[in-house]
Amino acid sequence: MIDEIVYAIKKAETKLSEDTVRALKTALEKETNEMAKTQLMAILKNVEVADKYKFPMCQDTGLQTFFLDVGYDFPYMKDLENALVEAVRRATKEIPLRPNAVHPFLHKNSGDNTGRFVPYIHWELREGDDAIIHVIPKGGGSENMSGLYMLSPGVGIKGIKKAVVEHIFRSGGKPCPPTIIGVGIGGGADLALTLAKKAAILRPIGERHPEDFVAKLEEELYEMANKLGIGPMGLGGDTTVLDVHVEYAYRHPATLPVGIVTQCWANRRAKIRIDANGHVEVV
Repeated sequence: MIDEIVYAIKKAETKLSEDTVRALKTALEKETNEMAKTQLMAILKNVEVADKYKFPMCQDTGLQTFFLDVGYDFPYMKDLENALVEAVRRATKEIPLRPNAVHPFLHKNSGDNTGRFVPYIHWELREGDDAIIHVIPKGGGSENMSGLYMLSPGVGIKGIKKAVVEHIFRSGGKPCPPTIIGVGIGGGADLALTLAKKAAILRPIGERHPEDFVAKLEEELYEMANKLGIGPMGLGGDTTVLDVHVEYAYRHPATLPVGIVTQCWANRRAKIRIDANGHVEVV
């Protein structure tokens, strides 16, 4: 299991997902700004070289993050966390990864990308006897552009749109656009941000929310964000975001949390499936 997790981390770090490559190529074809075209061509060349030589596509190899979707009857439940931590230690040496786990007060780097609550492991349980592990190396530059807005419920959808577009505008070129924006609406403060992170990274670019009114909101936010003209790397252009994904939860009548998570163009992810017999597949 540990070997396969190390392989999945390496895949996430070195091979950009097909939906993201496709979106970047489409952006290049549509782009009218010459500087933006240059930036998009550089990004795509970087992706090609990383895949060819199996080098990390970005010098910031991220904070190692895992979203787990696990069946109640999965027989290896108690082994998963230790396997993930050990795999991160090995991946740091073997790929290699930049050590990114730092004590917040003492500023000491652990040297192996592990530490208190790191790697971050988010558990979700369901019926079944298998496990799906989403491997997400989350970069610091894009993570810095996360935001939580506790809006007045009275502002409604119009207020949500305003908060999201203004957030993207203020972020400018800092998160290495073109980006994927995840928006989590409702729940509480923590849930809104979790929903936003899952929406930004786990859902493929171009895949709309199954509910029509949410899908329409995603399309409207996508159009509004790209009219800002921030462009690739913040140097101007037609493509500021590759997509906007929205997810929601029921909320308290007195609150309207809106979590926003930004994912840079290096939309790194991999998926591992483990069945009840211990067979591991990286997809």
